[in-house]
Amino acid sequence: MLKKLIEKRALLKAEMQAIIDGASNEERAVSDEESKRFDELEKEIRAIDDTITKAEKSRNITDTISDTNTSETEERAFVDYIKGRVSEMRAGEQNFTTDSNSAVIPEKIANRIIKQVTEICPILAGAEMYHVKGTLKIPKYTKASGHDVTVGYAEEFKELTADAGKFITVDLSGYLMGALTLIGKSVINNSAVDVLGFVTRHMSEQIAICLEKELLHGTTGKAEGALSTTNTVTAKSKTAITFEDLVKLQSAVKQSFQTGACWTMNPETFTAVKLLTDTNGRPMIEPDVTKAFPYRLLGKPVYLSDNMPKVSAGAKSVLYGDYSGLSVNFRENIGIEILREKYSTQHALGVVAWFEFDSKVTDEQKLAVLVH
Repeated sequence: MLKKLIEKRALLKAEMQAIIDGASNEERAVSDEESKRFDELEKEIRAIDDTITKAEKSRNITDTISDTNTSETEERAFVDYIKGRVSEMRAGEQNFTTDSNSAVIPEKIANRIIKQVTEICPILAGAEMYHVKGTLKIPKYTKASGHDVTVGYAEEFKELTADAGKFITVDLSGYLMGALTLIGKSVINNSAVDVLGFVTRHMSEQIAICLEKELLHGTTGKAEGALSTTNTVTAKSKTAITFEDLVKLQSAVKQSFQTGACWTMNPETFTAVKLLTDTNGRPMIEPDVTKAFPYRLLGKPVYLSDNMPKVSAGAKSVLYGDYSGLSVNFRENIGIEILREKYSTQHALGVVAWFEFDSKVTDEQKLAVLVH
């Protein structure tokens, strides 16, 4: 139907244009008869446009209602399963699969956990994200020893001198990670508890803590964290932070990458920085009530993490820069299962998560770290 209406609209519009072109070519005004026909064509086109708009709205509303109904059905089935109200699901009723000892959370519910993980863990939200099944090869330009792209004045008919650095590749594969948490049935059976919200929130917090640690520190032979950047600034003291240290650290990130930059530090480090003043005696930490964490340092937001090292000799105490300098590949998205029977002797449910990911610093210029 829509296709025919669109085709008819095109023909009507062409006829309107022909009336205008005819009068223009003959250098005359549009006749009364032509004017009447033009108005009829315009009215018909408006009616077609209105019909097309209503048809598209109807289709969108139908899709939304269908998605909403499916989501609500899956949620009810999921909550019923957790509370032990049902022991099996009929195939085809919802995207919810079970076996003798576990149930796989429907995709729409699992996506809530992924979304919450991103919200809880800002470094994951800010990192450059990929979803490649095999090994992802990211090109990285580096300056070769004494060589780089050269730009300078030139003269006509004279050859330019060719010189360049080199491209290397950073490989992102996938390392399997798992997380298991137990939730007491007494909590689940409490009618005042939002079971779905509790499960997704509890699991996402555990995953976020684990992911944040890996994305900051990494593990030898596995994923690489942002603190492994080679762009470092050495602190003046092994056991303290100074105003000069923070100014130098911020300056270590190029101006073009400052827009999305932020600070990441341990709460204890933040307390120490909050006591610092600039050369005019003003506190370095500025209040900013418009943000989730209401403080800014040298004009940039501050994020706190218990996974960041505290100030001590040899520690990397402050990370500054744009998180997109870190690339993350989720080769396998987070999959969640509920284990009902396995922990029944403990009057608990198990919630297990599996995912496959890798991370590496792919742009050293975007991230800088303070080393004591």
